[in-house]
Parts: sequence; C-alpha cells; structure tokens
Amino acid sequence: MIKMIRRRETLIAVGSLIAAGAAGGQSLASQMPIELEWDDLIPEEHQGIMFETLQGLGIVQHGQFTSPFDQEAASAVVTDFDGETVRIPGFVVPLDFDGTGITSLLLVPYVGACIHVPPPPANQLIFVTPDQPYEGEGFFEAVYATGTFSTSAVETELADIGYVMTAAALEPYY
Repeated sequence: MIKMIRRRETLIAVGSLIAAGAAGGQSLASQMPIELEWDDLIPEEHQGIMFETLQGLGIVQHGQFTSPFDQEAASAVVTDFDGETVRIPGFVVPLDFDGTGITSLLLVPYVGACIHVPPPPANQLIFVTPDQPYEGEGFFEAVYATGTFSTSAVETELADIGYVMTAAALEPYY
C-alpha cells in the first residue's frame, strides 16, 4: 500500500513538472541541459585509442612531462551537440578579464592543461564566453559550465580549440 501511495505521489509530481513546463511554453526536456563528460567530445571511432594515443603524443597526467606533440593528431570533433544546452565539468584557464571578472576562458579536462604541459587536442578544449563576467578563483578552478554548445574551430596563443560554449552559467564544482 505504501509503495502505491509513493508511486502515485511521484506520478503527480512528475505530471506537475511537465504541466508547468508546458504552460511556460517549454517542455521539461528543453529545460534540462545535456550532461556531458569529456569522452563524449571524442568521435566514436577514436574512443578506444584515447589514452594510449594521447599518452604517446605527450598528454599524460599532470606532473609527468614528455615531449611536445602535434595537436592535430587528435582533433576530430563531435557535432551531435551543436545548438544544444549542455553542462560539463572542467577546469578554468582564464583568457580575458573585465576588471576582476573573467569574460572568456578555456574549459579544460585536467589541471595544468595549456600551461605547464602540452595542450590537449582540440576536441578536449572548449572556448567559453560567460553571459556575465565570472568572478572565479582564477587559474584551474573546477567549475560546471552550462550553456549553448557548438563545434567551431578557434585559435588562441595557447592552443587550437574545437568547441565553443556561450555559457548561461559557471558554477563551482564541488
């Protein structure tokens, strides 16, 4: 009996959420960002060789130094998320500031990327432009970035980048 009551309460709650979304002109699905992990940004055909290949190219865990590599060797991108609202965790490498607020940054998959070791391949870098300057902690702060995602080649002094996100929000990653 208790299971039936909880199931009914759950169905009512879900129904209310869907109705609220529909009343606002948006479906529940369009309100929820797609949760991404860094390996989602690597094309399927390159998934199996990721660690061995990147390690051979010079990308290793922070603190292990090897020779530089050709960033183009692992630059194929995934277009499945173009135009979608996504959320992905990563580390901040600030590029531009307005006062103390960060106005553009690289989102990178590990601490130290682009600074002390060779940069990751283009498909492991996201150029992020926050809607408002982000008052963060600075270099390598762990954040969740949520925003409109697209495949777009961007060149900076630090690296070639394969993705762009106009962030609706940057929030600390705990």
